[in-house]
Amino acid sequence: MTDESVEGLDGTWSDEAEWAEFDEVESPEEDAPAKPQPVLAVVGRPNVGKSTLVNRLLGRREAVVQDTPGVTRDRVAYDALWNGRRFTVVDTGGWEPDAKGLQASVAAQAELAMHTADAVLLVVDAQVGATATEEAVAKVLRRSKRPVLVAANKVDDQRGLAEVHSLWSLGLGEPYPVSGLHGRGSGDLLDAVLEVFPETPREVFGATGGPRRVALVGKPNVGKSSLLNKLTGEERSVVHDVAGTTVDPVDSLVELDGEVWRFVDTAGLRKRVRTASGTEYYASLRTKAAIEAAEVAIVLIDGSEPLSEQDLRVLSMVVDAGRALVIAYNKWDLVDDDRRRQLEKEIDRELVRVRWAERVNVSARTGRAVAKLAPTLRTALDSWDTRVPTGRLNGWLSELVAANPPPVRGGRQPKILFATQAQTRPPTIVLFTTGFLEAGYRRFLERKFRETFGFVGSPVRISVRVRERKAKGRR
Repeated sequence: MTDESVEGLDGTWSDEAEWAEFDEVESPEEDAPAKPQPVLAVVGRPNVGKSTLVNRLLGRREAVVQDTPGVTRDRVAYDALWNGRRFTVVDTGGWEPDAKGLQASVAAQAELAMHTADAVLLVVDAQVGATATEEAVAKVLRRSKRPVLVAANKVDDQRGLAEVHSLWSLGLGEPYPVSGLHGRGSGDLLDAVLEVFPETPREVFGATGGPRRVALVGKPNVGKSSLLNKLTGEERSVVHDVAGTTVDPVDSLVELDGEVWRFVDTAGLRKRVRTASGTEYYASLRTKAAIEAAEVAIVLIDGSEPLSEQDLRVLSMVVDAGRALVIAYNKWDLVDDDRRRQLEKEIDRELVRVRWAERVNVSARTGRAVAKLAPTLRTALDSWDTRVPTGRLNGWLSELVAANPPPVRGGRQPKILFATQAQTRPPTIVLFTTGFLEAGYRRFLERKFRETFGFVGSPVRISVRVRERKAKGRR
């Protein structure tokens, strides 16, 4: 421990035992590069229980499940583990031949998953049997030159086994009777999946190591999926005029400005998680989890419309999670001069809490200023990872407190004895004091801290630890 790390602002700090826990704070470990994992694409027509079976194969509830057909609409990747081998499960939207509109986009996602996977699991409702849709899917799968397994789902008891044998007619081999709801036969199915996987995966899908993790968040229909598609150069997420098309988070590796990033497109947030219900409730949980799993979030706001309560709530979620932040005003091609002047007033009035966040005006439709996202993301992440040395922090704080002492509270003026940056991600400053510091004074310290040290794009947390006064006469 160095002398400068022990001596307080007034030269009186000497309690090394109390300080020891903050003497050295390790930064979170960087993720190690992930090894390539084989990919299993789960396909089938709507409402055959694909997502329920996916949750059973994962051993945890990840995919959004509801009785309403067509809940899953995008390709969604999940990490799975069975008998010591890791692989990726890709849940897809329902596959319908000759589909139109939104369903056509969903079908395209399912077909793309087939072509990029190492093996395909076709899920069929054993209670219904092979329909014309399954026959059409089987033709596509036989041409794909990928190992294919057939899961006869909803075989909840012995009575359902009689219907399974009819699925041999699909020409895809032996059907495996399973129950996604109860878990019947899932172990045998997983064993079969591992047997058909190639020793070397065809491609890395959704690698979790290396690239910085970026969450795309915002209210419904603000253009998150359109922006992701513009960044990737492909129809990675389903886009439709219907608000709320995305339900699950969708991972994509995106190359921006010579660097690979891992983007997650999330469901639009309409309500608070506590008040949401059904699919919206689970989608809200997935979005909240995506924010917490990310390092930086891009909050997309429709620049052509007034700021809404939903926009402010999404921003609060990111700040409360302690993630780096970039605000992107989308649909800038629709913003005229009057709207720009109005927007500046809204920003000054409504976004006081996040004045430190950089703003980028983009258009997902035209690609305007999309290239500016990478530099702002790097700036935010650099701030998120920055640590101010203890000696420098206390030297700055000593001068500031001398010129602007804390306000008197309860007839006493609290003293700030010592300060340290206890951690990064987000940067957290701990102040050791002799009394409570008013919220207004803490905000003043944060503002002055940013003026001196920067931290653009990152939240800064200031924690106060009041040093207890020892009672006189205590032995």
